Amino acid sequence: MRIGIEAQRIFRPKKHGMDIVILEILRQLQQIETPHEYYAYAQPYEDTNTLHSTKNVKVKFSGPTSYPVWEQYLLPRETKKDKVDLLHCTSNTAPLNINIPLVVTIHDIIYLEKRVSKNNVLYQRLGNVYRKWNVPKIAKKASMIVTVSNYERTRIIEGLNLPEERVRTVYNACSNHFSNEYSAEELEAFRKRMNLPERFVLMLGNTDPKKNLPNIIRTLGLLHERKQLDFTLVMPDFNREHLHSLIKSQNNEHLMNHIMLTGYIHNQELPKLYKLAQLFLYPSLRESFGIPILEAMQCGTPLITSNTSAMPEIAGDGAILIDPTQIEDIADKIVKVLTDTELRTKAIAYGLERVKLFSWKRTTEQMVGIYNEVLNV
Repeated sequence: MRIGIEAQRIFRPKKHGMDIVILEILRQLQQIETPHEYYAYAQPYEDTNTLHSTKNVKVKFSGPTSYPVWEQYLLPRETKKDKVDLLHCTSNTAPLNINIPLVVTIHDIIYLEKRVSKNNVLYQRLGNVYRKWNVPKIAKKASMIVTVSNYERTRIIEGLNLPEERVRTVYNACSNHFSNEYSAEELEAFRKRMNLPERFVLMLGNTDPKKNLPNIIRTLGLLHERKQLDFTLVMPDFNREHLHSLIKSQNNEHLMNHIMLTGYIHNQELPKLYKLAQLFLYPSLRESFGIPILEAMQCGTPLITSNTSAMPEIAGDGAILIDPTQIEDIADKIVKVLTDTELRTKAIAYGLERVKLFSWKRTTEQMVGIYNEVLNV
């Protein structure tokens, strides 16, 4: 059978969560034996070495154009041309005018649970408008919905009024290069090249309100008042103007001396950043999975994450949990992890064990099982 896989953004230089998920699955499909041929449909971006065609996985390009136009018009055209038997759309949305079995990965439905936030940048607001229009329709049409945690599965079943048997959980995993070992000299060279401070807390995120940056800035302010702010908060690939505006709105301009924006750091180099950090902070208000949780664990970095949505499900006992709405709790836990050697040692050990439960091979085998079920093979 021929299976089409939507992989629209995997060739863009700055890859994020959904791009990495499907890229890892495609790489696994190139390595494991399955009875199918796979067609990976993408737009042509600059990172041309990301993935190459192999005997069982063929990379097909179309575009470039806007994502909705590509998905609703070019993708159906290409799948029809290739006589695909099933299409897997991997980024929440899918073409409506397609007449073959459809599997859709819906990573989350946050955009259906609230009004589109005015705090988001324009492309995020437009993306949410497209998803709000497309997802309810496509959820009814799809043969199977896949999501990334049991928490999100429940939200999708309830929010979209779907039968339980049509929504499956398939966990994400952590890329192999987060297992890499580095010498002290290699890490120190990276520190100097990036001009990183000796003592820092790492936080990954963006301008999405769910990432909870306003409360983290307030937490830094509280630690400053307590004279406990003895570290720098390092944030890669974050919008400087957004940060300045947020800090100014809180009258916390003095905290800029305790925050470092590194610019984009390639995913292949992120392990070095994790390993140099004293602590990884992942304090989101809501997540459907949270791949950085696994990345920090794999790198042996102590982890603080939220006690809400899917984060406890993924982190298990490998993280220290906080209430992301309570700055006193966040501040207390940060100080505790940074100063309690025994707690740090246990957190690292538990994290290294927990992350073993997740692998891209297992993820891919489960996806192939779903393809087989939908195709009746």
